[in-house]
Amino acid sequence: MVHIRSLLALAALEAFSTAAPTSSPTVVRASTGYYQGQIDANFTNVREFLSVPFGQTTAGSNRWMPPKAVPMSSNTFNATAYPPACPQYVSAIPTIWNQQIPQYLQYWGNANNSAGESAVFASEDCLKLAIWTPANATAGSNLPVALFWTGGGFQTNGILVPGQLPQRWVSLSQSHIVVTINYRMNIMGFPNAAGLYDQNLGLLDQRLSLEWVRDNIPYFGGDASKIMIWGQSAGAASVDYHNYAFWDDPIAHGIFAESGNAIMGSPWRDNSNFTFVAQNLGCNYSNNASQELACMQQVDYNKIINFMGQYQDNSTLVNPKQPSITFSTVADERVVFHNNTVRYEEGFVSKIPIIYSSVANEGGSLQPYPVNNPYNGTNQSLANSITESLSLCTGATSTQLRHSIGLPTFRYQYAGNWSNQDPLPWMGAFHSSDLVMLFGAYTDGEGPCCEPLEAETSKTMGEYILAFMRDPWNGPQTKGWYPMDPTADNGGTMLRFGADGKAVQNVTGYEVEGVCFGTNTYNPFP
Repeated sequence: MVHIRSLLALAALEAFSTAAPTSSPTVVRASTGYYQGQIDANFTNVREFLSVPFGQTTAGSNRWMPPKAVPMSSNTFNATAYPPACPQYVSAIPTIWNQQIPQYLQYWGNANNSAGESAVFASEDCLKLAIWTPANATAGSNLPVALFWTGGGFQTNGILVPGQLPQRWVSLSQSHIVVTINYRMNIMGFPNAAGLYDQNLGLLDQRLSLEWVRDNIPYFGGDASKIMIWGQSAGAASVDYHNYAFWDDPIAHGIFAESGNAIMGSPWRDNSNFTFVAQNLGCNYSNNASQELACMQQVDYNKIINFMGQYQDNSTLVNPKQPSITFSTVADERVVFHNNTVRYEEGFVSKIPIIYSSVANEGGSLQPYPVNNPYNGTNQSLANSITESLSLCTGATSTQLRHSIGLPTFRYQYAGNWSNQDPLPWMGAFHSSDLVMLFGAYTDGEGPCCEPLEAETSKTMGEYILAFMRDPWNGPQTKGWYPMDPTADNGGTMLRFGADGKAVQNVTGYEVEGVCFGTNTYNPFP
């Protein structure tokens, strides 16, 4: 298990110096500087660089602006400590995440995980990424690369999430590289302000990270032609947004959208929320968008985050009738589109393979947390509805669209249910639960660890994803994983991980997603 004290010891701002670096396997010269990494303390065959800048600070006049690339440099950066997260709010609302499974949350540096205040361990100088490689990787290793963009509803999370640390996976495979990033979220990344041309700044941060990886990952042992962009939940929507927005230059050779996609929700367009926050922080320029923006760029970001977050908390905890305010993706028809079906019909989609996945009880952890009766107080019908709308049926629709133009789509359902990871009996394979399996962080739970099948399932899942990373066109088929054909009589086939005493098995689309087409009922506990 990853202990918070260990993370605290690592959680410091990266040091900077201009001294000439010492020749070492843990020092890498990239185009933007020398980076001093380290050998992981628990996995000595893994090398890690925990804080590598890919973008300049987003403070001051850079706030709410498209990210700026870091310049070429010969300076040395200490990348042995995790960077602070991008500004985010630590909600006071009790959830299953802050009450039962905190290993899925970003480390915030606050007194507790429901502090009701701006995250302490955060900064506007947050556009950093972390890299994990085999310890013996060199510039000629040409290893496939997984570039991961975290979920969190576009509101929270970042690099330092215990359940998203990949050392065990990299240690086990010794044949790939994992990169994870921070990007701007909530009002800081998706302001929807009248004075701005670009609204989806968090997505532009992600694109900049991909460009940095393309240009620099060979120095760390990676192959720039074998980058898989991978995201979970909001991160899954993000990689799918890139599928449409950068269709003619995806950079990545494969996409993995885990429990989410671009059509799972309708982006909204309304500048009033930003203006509402601005007016409450002394920037009352609703008739002058430029002045409103300039004023807000001078406000301490903690005041912005606290007002936004505390108002949102009050809408749930104090006054449910209070009008809500939300900050998320905006359909600007350049990065995010309101009609992705048309993008397929017109061919404006990247011509590369995709994985769309889901977990069996996706909605179990996403419905309101039953504070008064956590062991029995759940609504399974609501949970099923969330599962179907979030990733299951939208994934099925996306698969149909892709199949109609001859693009391969690989599908899996995760159905594992392990005593150390599921503290409540109704959780099952809850939203995010396959993350720890893929990252190899499944030991980071609260119960007895670990069942033999749990470790085997984690290893097996990693092997299938690695096959896709190496060759997304043909690699999965070598393991018996074939693109889904939704026109088949059985709805096509997909993989199921962690159920029926098996690490992996083939199941039919009819069995899993028949409910999406009115031909079957849904079973959240297969």
